[in-house]
Amino acid sequence: MLRIIFISLVMMLLVPADEVVVLLHGLARSSKSMAKMGKSLEKEGYEVLNLDYPSRKHSVAKLARLVHDQVAAKTKGAKKVHFVTHSMGGILVRHMQASHPVKNLGRVVMLSPPNQGSEVVDKLGGLKVFRWINGPAGLELGTRKKSVPQVLGSVDFDLGVITGDRSINWILSSMIPGEDDGKVSTTSAKIKGMKDFKVVHASHPFIMKKKKVIGEVLTFLKTGKFNDA
Repeated sequence: MLRIIFISLVMMLLVPADEVVVLLHGLARSSKSMAKMGKSLEKEGYEVLNLDYPSRKHSVAKLARLVHDQVAAKTKGAKKVHFVTHSMGGILVRHMQASHPVKNLGRVVMLSPPNQGSEVVDKLGGLKVFRWINGPAGLELGTRKKSVPQVLGSVDFDLGVITGDRSINWILSSMIPGEDDGKVSTTSAKIKGMKDFKVVHASHPFIMKKKKVIGEVLTFLKTGKFNDA
């Protein structure tokens, strides 16, 4: 019992109690995909809000507003609100900060974000099955000039980006130039204004579960940069 109390006190000293980390899953995923990340953050003393949102039902703009309202309602009193996102979750944060900003935003880590869009959307977006699987928001994530990622432009918040260079889908990878994670090229994950960038050996669907990636997320949240190579 004394040991548990001691550990709890140590964790309170490591992370301010008024800081919250919001987790945002990617397109056609759920909060379950971010569960391992959430448990790791909680062990480090962070308060974690692992959100679900209807990623396949609405446009990026509407999803961003829905997420913003959830965050505002559930983080009242927080001094800082950090975000760890996967894939499209990162685009929602960019949209929120451009339209309805989280004023007490802390640091943000994006995992495999299509910050410049994905060529997969360009090539498959016209197919009915693609639209059925990915919904309105999925169609907005291409690389063309009028796509949402392109229109949003650079970021002005404390952002670190981690992306992968391994794929489990060679068909999709054949549509993407250069190194990719099966959905997004390493180049397309970058965005002007980011503070740090790292490529790891991971695929798009599973990057958030890798121990190394979780370690890098924790480092960035605490220091504002990733570990040196």
